[in-house]
Amino acid sequence: MKRWLRQRINAAYERVLSREISGAPTHVAVIQDGNRRYARGNGDNAHEGHRQGAKTTERVLEWCQDIGVEELTLYAFSTENFDRPEEENEALFDLLEEKLREFADADRVHDNDVHIRAIGEVERLPERVREAVDYAEARTSGYDQFVLNIALAYGGRSQLLEAVHGVAEDVDAGDVDPDEIDVETIENRLYDRPVRDVDLIIRTGGDERTSNFLPWHANGNEAAVFFCTPYWPEFSKTDFLRGIRTYEHREESWRRTRARRGLALLGAVSDTELVEARSVVERFRDSLPTAEQPSPEELAGSNPESVDGIDSSGQTAD
Repeated sequence: MKRWLRQRINAAYERVLSREISGAPTHVAVIQDGNRRYARGNGDNAHEGHRQGAKTTERVLEWCQDIGVEELTLYAFSTENFDRPEEENEALFDLLEEKLREFADADRVHDNDVHIRAIGEVERLPERVREAVDYAEARTSGYDQFVLNIALAYGGRSQLLEAVHGVAEDVDAGDVDPDEIDVETIENRLYDRPVRDVDLIIRTGGDERTSNFLPWHANGNEAAVFFCTPYWPEFSKTDFLRGIRTYEHREESWRRTRARRGLALLGAVSDTELVEARSVVERFRDSLPTAEQPSPEELAGSNPESVDGIDSSGQTAD
C-alpha cells in the first residue's frame, strides 16, 4: 500500500511540475553519478549498476526531446575513471560499445534526427569502443535536430590545456596574431564540432560538485546547477523536472538582476547612455515584482513616446 501511495503522490507531483515549466534550456549536461553505489546497495556488482543506469539514460533522452531541449551531454567516462579496477572498466567498455551501437540503430534516434557524437580523449579507449563511436557518429552524421554528446575519457582541464597548447603552437609558427586571440579561437580548438553553451548541469548521487565537467561551456555561461540525492539508476522524471525548474528560477533571477541594474544606471549615467539603460529596463521590467516596476512615463521622462529617436521599447523610431 505504501508503495502504491508513493507512486500516486509522485505522479501527481510530476503533473504539477510539468504545468509549472514554461520553457526549456537549450543544452543540458548530466553527471550520471551513483551507479556503483546503487549496485552495492542492491547486492549487485558495479556492472549491473551501470546497466541499470543505461536505462535511465534512454529515458532522459526522451524527456529532453519532450520538453524541447536541443542538446544533451552525458558524462559517461572521465579520465580519472581509468584508475578504477581493470575488470570493472572492461565490463563498462563492453556496455558502452553495446549501447553506442544500439543507440545508432534505434528507430527513435533516426525518427527524431538525433546526432550522436563523442567528446574527450577517445583515442585512449579500447579499439572496440572507438569503433562503436565511429559507427554511431557515421550513422547519425546527417542529423541536426538534436545533439547527443557522450563524454568519454573526458577531462575538462585537459581539454582546455590542449586547446591552449594548440593556440601557443600557432602563435610560435606565426599563424596566429596574439592580439587576435578571442573566445572563438579557443572554442574552435576544444572540439571538432561546436558545442553549445551549457544552460543546466544536473548531478545525481548526492555530491555537490561539477567534477571538471565542461568548464568552458558551463562556467563561462554561468549555468544553473541542480544537485539531487537519487543515484543515477533511480533518477526519475520528477527529479528531471525539478532540475528544469531550477534552471527557470535561475533565468528569472538573472532577468530581475538585469532590470534592477538598469534602474540603478538610470540615475547615474550620462545622457548618451540613457537610451541603452532604458532599453534594458524596459526589456526586463516584467521580471521585477510589481512594486518595483517603473511606469512607462518614469522610464521615458518628459517624453514617454520617444527619446533621441528611440521609442520606449528600445527600437529606432521610423
